Amino acid sequence: MFDTATDTLKLTLKELIIEECDKEDLTPADIDDEQPLLGEQLDLDSLDVLQICMAIKKQYGVRIEGNTAAHRALKNINTLAQTIVDNAP
Repeated sequence: MFDTATDTLKLTLKELIIEECDKEDLTPADIDDEQPLLGEQLDLDSLDVLQICMAIKKQYGVRIEGNTAAHRALKNINTLAQTIVDNAP
């Protein structure tokens, strides 16, 4: 089923990751919704994770605190979007 709000959120999250992590060589289309965000192609590090979590807190009011919670939420775009939907104020 096509969910416009969820798709918009995922696109916004991809843009946020590209901007916050200085990945200007990528476009949102380069990031698959199921692609692991940590390591592999994106090669995000702990500083990137912190920047993403801070940007999500600022933009969505959702706190992702602690290493375990951050790694769980940042598994891929789908889990990150679901984390925001489940925890939005």
